[in-house]
Amino acid sequence: MDVILHLGAHRTASTSFQHYMRANIARLERRGVGFWGPLSARDEILTGHISRGTRESREEQIAEAQAQIVAHLDQIYERGIMHLVVSDENVIGTPYENLHDRQLYGAIGERMARYSQIFGGRISRLVLSIRSQDIYWSSVAALCVKRGQPAICSAAVAALANARRQWRDVITDLACAVPEIEIQVQPYEVFGGMPEQRLMAMTGVTGLPVTHAREKLNRAPSLSELRKILKERGEDPGVLPAGEGRWYPFNRDQIMALREAYADDLFWLRAGADGLATLIDETASAKAGRHPPVDDATRGQADGKENRRLA
Repeated sequence: MDVILHLGAHRTASTSFQHYMRANIARLERRGVGFWGPLSARDEILTGHISRGTRESREEQIAEAQAQIVAHLDQIYERGIMHLVVSDENVIGTPYENLHDRQLYGAIGERMARYSQIFGGRISRLVLSIRSQDIYWSSVAALCVKRGQPAICSAAVAALANARRQWRDVITDLACAVPEIEIQVQPYEVFGGMPEQRLMAMTGVTGLPVTHAREKLNRAPSLSELRKILKERGEDPGVLPAGEGRWYPFNRDQIMALREAYADDLFWLRAGADGLATLIDETASAKAGRHPPVDDATRGQADGKENRRLA
C-alpha cells in the first residue's frame, strides 16, 4: 500500500483539497484511495506523537504512536485501500511561525524526521505544493491578521522580500531529513484549483470524481475584510492601503524580487533538483491534450500573466 503524505504547504489550496477528499471519501475508497485529514492525523491517529519530557518518555511516545499507526495501516489495507493520502500542512510548521521567523519552514527537516519515524518506514511519497513567494507571503500576512495578529510592518516586509531561504532550501532540508522517501513537488499555479488532478498526480489513479472539486475554502481575506476586522478589534484600519481586492504589502521592486526567486526555484526543479525531488508541472488533462476546467485556479494573482509565465 502506498502511504502518501501531503504536506501542504499552507496557502496552496490545501484546505480545499482536504474538503474534496472528505466530500468524496466513499467514491474514492471504491477506487482504492483512502484519506486521513488533519483531524484524524492530529487528534485520532497520531495522538501522542509530539515529543515532550525526557528522552525515555519521548521514545515511549514515538513507539506507542508507531504501533498505533501500523495497526491502522494494516486495517485499511485489509479493506482494499491501495493508496492512503495523509494530508496535514501543519506537519511542516505554521504560517504564523513562518511570518515570525521571516522565512519558509525553517524547522521542516527536524519536524519531518520525527514525523516519518512514527510511520515505521511506511511512507512512500511526500507531496509538497509551492507557490510564488509574493502571493504566498501576502496570503500568509492577511491570514495572520484575520487570526488576531497585527498587520505586518515595513521592516518585516523588507525582510521577507530579501530573505535568502526559498523553496529550494525547504525541499533540500526535507530531502536531507528523509532521504529514502520520494518527494513530489506540485506548483499551486498548476494544481491549485483542481484537487482531482492533484490527487491523480499523487496516486496515479484515474477516473477520479469531480464532485466538490471547484469549491474554494479558507481564502485570504480581502483588503475591505481586513479593514473591517481591524476596526472591530479596535485597531487602526489605516495601516492598510486604500482600495479593494488582495492586500499586497510589497512594493513593485519587492514583488519582482520575490517572483524572480520563485522563477529560480522552478528552474532548479525543472533541471532535476539535484536528484532530490520531482516537479510535476503539468496536469493529466494537459498531457492528454485536453484543457483543464476554466476555473478560479489563478485566484490570488494580480493578473493571469504571472501564471502563464511561471506555471
